[in-house]
Amino acid sequence: MSASDNDTVATSEATSDALLTPAGGTGDPALPDADPASSDAVVEPVDVEDDTDEDADEGGDGLLVREGDVAGDYLERLLDILDVDGDIDLDVEGDRASVAVVGGQLKTLIGPDGATLEALQELTRLAVAQSTGVRSRLMLDIGGFRAKRRADLTGLASEAAERVAESGAPERLAPMNPFERKVVHDVIAAAAGVRSESEGEEPNRRVVVLPDR
Repeated sequence: MSASDNDTVATSEATSDALLTPAGGTGDPALPDADPASSDAVVEPVDVEDDTDEDADEGGDGLLVREGDVAGDYLERLLDILDVDGDIDLDVEGDRASVAVVGGQLKTLIGPDGATLEALQELTRLAVAQSTGVRSRLMLDIGGFRAKRRADLTGLASEAAERVAESGAPERLAPMNPFERKVVHDVIAAAAGVRSESEGEEPNRRVVVLPDR
């Protein structure tokens, strides 16, 4: 193993409460508790998405490369423990490290609607934060699940933007996790005559596409 290297409609709702108990030594991090729910449901601008929050200074590309290396080592040990074959590809995309597990039978690591993948991403981020001392925004993909989901959501968001721009009527999309909402927000931001906001509480937080003011 080398460190060098479903629904496809928006009605699927990725749950973030799937638990995957890490095996191995006593230093393995545990899955964090979910954030406490807010007291009310409000419409907020896109720039307050939970998944886009970050510390003021993460140290540049050097730190992102280090995050990828730590994540690759962590995932390699996990795959060995689970006796799952897979290769690990490391990259830096924009302002975050990107790690992809590719290979054979990886469906058990993805889970229903990507729930296990989300849990593994949080575990990996914790392992990286323990090593670097900096909060990680690393993105994990397994078996191309996120890449395919991104492509599906791009098409769905584009179609919604066209409908809203033509009709002038707001359109609420199905609940999505932070990664999925970010993909939709990016597509809407690039479309003419429309804008987007998020509303509701996790796990039912969703994107609303509105005509531009």
